[in-house]
Amino acid sequence: MKEKKNITTNKETTQEQKVASKKTGSLINYQWITGNITFFLFMALLAVAYIANGHMADKTIRDISTTAKQIKELQYEYKTLKSELMFKSREAEMVKAAAPLGLQIATEPPMHLQVDHKKAN
Repeated sequence: MKEKKNITTNKETTQEQKVASKKTGSLINYQWITGNITFFLFMALLAVAYIANGHMADKTIRDISTTAKQIKELQYEYKTLKSELMFKSREAEMVKAAAPLGLQIATEPPMHLQVDHKKAN
């Protein structure tokens, strides 16, 4: 019987020591972690959202940069075409373009036609 009491007292002391070590030991233990699991999940969700936001911002910046390059290229093309049109619409260039069709600049001034409104009715 004495042996049984010693065993039980040993078990009781080890359990008491464990409880005491849990109370006086480190701040992070199983009960604290399980009690705050929802907070940890919330923090993990915020971390994922923060990372995703960073990736979306990088993608948006790349898209803006690509669009700006395309706009510059289109502006250069517009200016080139506009200058070509201005050059081709000059009188000398029009004469050169119309020459193969047999068209020439008139040497005599245009005639002015007068309509008598009283006779037209």
